[in-house]
Amino acid sequence: QVQLVESGGGLVQAGGSLRLSCTPSGRTFSSVAMGWFRQAPGKEREFVAAISRSGGSTSYADSVKGRFTISRDNTNTVYLQMNSLKREGMAVYYCAASHGVGWPPIVYNYWGQGTQVTVSS
Repeated sequence: QVQLVESGGGLVQAGGSLRLSCTPSGRTFSSVAMGWFRQAPGKEREFVAAISRSGGSTSYADSVKGRFTISRDNTNTVYLQMNSLKREGMAVYYCAASHGVGWPPIVYNYWGQGTQVTVSS
């Protein structure tokens, strides 16, 4: 079964940048679509970005377009480059994997434990 581990969270000043990574625990037989989500204190978990199996298609929440970039490499690691971070971006960030066909993903089957991003003013 797929296991995911997020890393790269930490403390950053508003306007700064941070890069998150999502690493599978082992090599998978084939790549799957991946997504990033976040949950702020007292808020529901929300979608941030997604990338297709091949990396050829991406999708972003309107709130992060132009500031965040999702990417992946041939090791199946997925990244989230976050620029111009705002106080509203303070949250626990989760990566997830989808076994669904088609685009964009609808159901995510596997989830990481999350990494904390703290934004100071």
